[in-house]
Amino acid sequence: MLHMLHASLRLTAAALCLALALPALFAQSKPAESWPHWRGPSHNGVATANVPLTWSDSQNVAWKVEIPGRGFSTPVVWGNRLFLTTAIPTGRKSGAAQEPAGGRRGPGGGSGAGEEHRLQVLAVDRPSGKILWSQTAATVMPHEGYHHLYGSFASNAPATDGQRVYAFFGSRGLFVYDLNGKLLWQKDLGIKMAMRLGFGEGTGVVVHDGRIYLQYDHQEPGAIVALNAADGKELWRAPRMENSSWSTPLVVEYNGAKQLVVTADTKVKAYDVASGQVVWEVAGLGPNPIPQPVQFRDTVLVMSGYRNPRLMAVKLGRTGDLTGTDAIVWETTRGTSYTGSPALHEGLLYVFSDNGLLSVFDAATGDTCRRARPSPRRSRRHRSSYAIASTWRPRTAMSSW
Repeated sequence: MLHMLHASLRLTAAALCLALALPALFAQSKPAESWPHWRGPSHNGVATANVPLTWSDSQNVAWKVEIPGRGFSTPVVWGNRLFLTTAIPTGRKSGAAQEPAGGRRGPGGGSGAGEEHRLQVLAVDRPSGKILWSQTAATVMPHEGYHHLYGSFASNAPATDGQRVYAFFGSRGLFVYDLNGKLLWQKDLGIKMAMRLGFGEGTGVVVHDGRIYLQYDHQEPGAIVALNAADGKELWRAPRMENSSWSTPLVVEYNGAKQLVVTADTKVKAYDVASGQVVWEVAGLGPNPIPQPVQFRDTVLVMSGYRNPRLMAVKLGRTGDLTGTDAIVWETTRGTSYTGSPALHEGLLYVFSDNGLLSVFDAATGDTCRRARPSPRRSRRHRSSYAIASTWRPRTAMSSW
């Protein structure tokens, strides 16, 4: 759907604007000060910086550069390089209009179906905005389209580990480059996704400890797949039938054990990262899950905001089916977000709903600390959560798109 899902910084169809609002994200080449994947270095949407409180098309903007095509994926950053993806129409069409593989087309769904696109991966110089390299990953005729406002054929967030850039195009596969643009390897996972209502694809690639994790949740049998980051060798594949999802998985760690937490409207599941076996699962989220989970101490916070909205804190260290047990530390059905992922900072969880309501929760208890409406009620812009801390907290920028 929607790279509302994936946009810590917004890449428009026409231009990528780098605001001075985020200098500390890009100023150094150390991993902790880069933005290597969706939701930032700590997977919580937070980066400490000295930031201006306002910017516009002209105010507090260092540079602008035109980006061809349409790409709603998050740019990722390593040192002085930004990496991003886009999809450029070639003008060639298949002729007959195609119906979404996932069933009937929803409002706004199915755009771009049957139109050939060139899938492009680019590197941009952070100080100047100069395009350093641009590589065509593939030229494809997509089998179904995307949401005409919020989607694109380049909506899956890429990632980097400082050695390689991982450009994920969902059904079209994974393409891995070195930082200078040389293609190292590519992988077709053999899954042609059928997304609900023709809203398009958009889950991000997860890179952790030399492994890659890819989520394929759609209206037909899917999978979670683990690959070796160096050469693409498949390490394990766990079959799934969980309906369409645009949420990016999260690797959590508790008592030395690492698990891959994957949200779904059937059950949230945690997989052992080494074997792909399900460690625990819990039901409770509604359909169309989009926000990425976030870890807070010994809990993982999971959320959905469409029909049957719910935000839950699930205690780590348990096994089996946790539905209805005391492993659910707290939960709420108010103040959730449909599309925006939450930001977590100093024990507070910041959630922006799609109608412009900001809710701040105590991440330990679920108590509501504050509710405010910074944007007009009429606003229906999809957004990631963000916050700018004032004088009562360190000045901190939380990713917004």
